Amino acid sequence: MVDMNLEAYRFSVSWSRLIPDGRGAVNPKGLEYYNNLIDALVQHGIQVHIMIYQLDYPQILEDEYGGWLSSRIVDDFTAFADICFKQFGDRISYWTTIDEPNVGATGSYDGGSIAPGHCSDPFGATKCTVGDSTVEPYIAAHNMLLAHASASRLYREKYQAMQKGVVGLSIYSLWPYPMTNSTEDLEATKRYMDFFLGCILEPLISGDYPERMKKIVGSRLLSFTNIQSEAIIGSADFIGINHYYSVYVNGRPLDKGTRDYTADLSIIYKASKTDPPASKAPPTSFQVIPKDCNVCYCT
Repeated sequence: MVDMNLEAYRFSVSWSRLIPDGRGAVNPKGLEYYNNLIDALVQHGIQVHIMIYQLDYPQILEDEYGGWLSSRIVDDFTAFADICFKQFGDRISYWTTIDEPNVGATGSYDGGSIAPGHCSDPFGATKCTVGDSTVEPYIAAHNMLLAHASASRLYREKYQAMQKGVVGLSIYSLWPYPMTNSTEDLEATKRYMDFFLGCILEPLISGDYPERMKKIVGSRLLSFTNIQSEAIIGSADFIGINHYYSVYVNGRPLDKGTRDYTADLSIIYKASKTDPPASKAPPTSFQVIPKDCNVCYCT
């Protein structure tokens, strides 16, 4: 990193490494590992950014109450964050509470490709032994937002004045452009923005999910109480955008049968106008800007 003149480095703290039982005793070897890493980065003038959570948590929390499917994880996550703030905060100025909750919710509880591998037929990218794709992605995202807000409040009340750091979260971003100027494709692009980005960003601004999303998902989408909305609004000092590439979006009819997140979204997207749909083949390249667009987005 020094040879590369790298100015900053972002990494995640493994909950399982630091607190193997999910709560309670801290693993001294895990603590030593992260302290050594942080110290070495600081000594070489590399700014440290920490992601408190990035898609893994101790198995015992899954076995005990289903992980992100239970609101109980909010307290356990906040306690985990508290240990990170206390142990590392004297050297850290940038805290990401949860990395890519939009991916964690859908990949873990709809497609089943990410641990704990939940999905249900006929949905999912793999064969799962447990799950309900119609509701679990929304429950998980809901609890992630509440956990973020709780950890953010803790940092601001207990540590920020002394440590002078900032706390936020980051999202996974594929920027959408309509394949055509048809009403169907334009509406599909708006729907994509609401489901993929707005599902996380809108609550941080207004304390609630996008109206288009609420109308489509209906009772399967959880509601925030007034107290929860107040806690979530403004809970991020910054928003991290993990922008990988841009896509072209086609609309498709909304499935009137049993639906999951993907069916609710009801789009087909491609990496370019000539590529096959992304659901059938990987993009031929991760291009940041479609060639016929005038706006530049940087990774």
